[in-house]
Amino acid sequence: MKLQLVATCLFGLEHLLGEEIDALGYERISTINGRVTFLGDEEAVALSNVFLRYAERIYIKVGSFKAESFDALFEGTRALNWADFIGRSDAFPVTGHSIHSALHSIPDCQAIIKKAIVRSMSERYGISVFPEEGIKYRVEFFILNDEATLMIDTSGEPLHKRGYRKESNAAPIRETLAAAIVATSRPREEVLLWDPMCGSGTIAIEAAMRMRNIAPGMRRRFAAEAYPYIPERVWKNAKEEALEGIVQSSFEAFASDIDGECLRITKENAYRAGVLNSIKIFRQDARKIGAQGRRGTIVTNPPYGERLGERSEVEALYRELGRHFKTLEPWQAYIITSHPEFEKFYGRRADKVKKLYNGMIPCYLYQFFKNPNKK
Repeated sequence: MKLQLVATCLFGLEHLLGEEIDALGYERISTINGRVTFLGDEEAVALSNVFLRYAERIYIKVGSFKAESFDALFEGTRALNWADFIGRSDAFPVTGHSIHSALHSIPDCQAIIKKAIVRSMSERYGISVFPEEGIKYRVEFFILNDEATLMIDTSGEPLHKRGYRKESNAAPIRETLAAAIVATSRPREEVLLWDPMCGSGTIAIEAAMRMRNIAPGMRRRFAAEAYPYIPERVWKNAKEEALEGIVQSSFEAFASDIDGECLRITKENAYRAGVLNSIKIFRQDARKIGAQGRRGTIVTNPPYGERLGERSEVEALYRELGRHFKTLEPWQAYIITSHPEFEKFYGRRADKVKKLYNGMIPCYLYQFFKNPNKK
């Protein structure tokens, strides 16, 4: 079955996600903020859910059309072949978003799309009442500039939920974002990667998974595993391929923190992810770490100071980190924070700054990779 698939991602990760899709051998059709559309088949549904590190969800695109009115939304939805995907007893809840469009009421759009799907399926199945007791197909609509795209979710739980993080600290970084920051830092076997404010260990874990080629979705299940038109063998083959692809690596990550509870959570998460033997976990103040006589890269997600009264403390921390990390040069550092004046307090201009999002929080990845001691 030839399909158009849509992979969604956090804003700023489209380039990395597109490269991953290319590496799987699929043809990209279009890229907009937060989503990449590509051509695939049933196997692509399984492989993209299992292997893509930066995607949040994988959808089957059912169709697109102009929708400047509720009548147009109804008729456009009704004209699509819903019965090709959804059975007569299956459930099909509707959710979605509308941006820069005439149809901006989400509840109204949901109701109209639901009604139109029922009408379309009634015409195919010859029934008017749908019990919705079977397989659950979550229908997602996305209306952008009056262009409606209707899709069926194949992932279920978002793909950033790898399955290893049963517990987290108060302000965890999303796994997909951690994976992207790690990729940006260009990890290498001979270079130590150190997260000195590790929290729940996500950055170090994602680094170790990348270096050992552990597919992010190999240990979890997906909504589309219940879809009858995607054979069970397709999922079995994808997960076997992921298992066979795991490699041994001499790569080592350090995950340290001053909070003992964070270290406990990190150890348990790393064990579940299968990378505990690639990560050294220990208590230490980030302002006192040493170079260990090795080449190294700091990759970390320090406190943002979002709560009232915390900002001055966080700014003082940034000053101390800047002074101390300077003693580790020529180590590189990749630091993500939502604080727009981080460089001012850190005491050094970043070589590159990239705007990213940790969930809905706009952040900046400050990248220090040039040796300031070199002229």
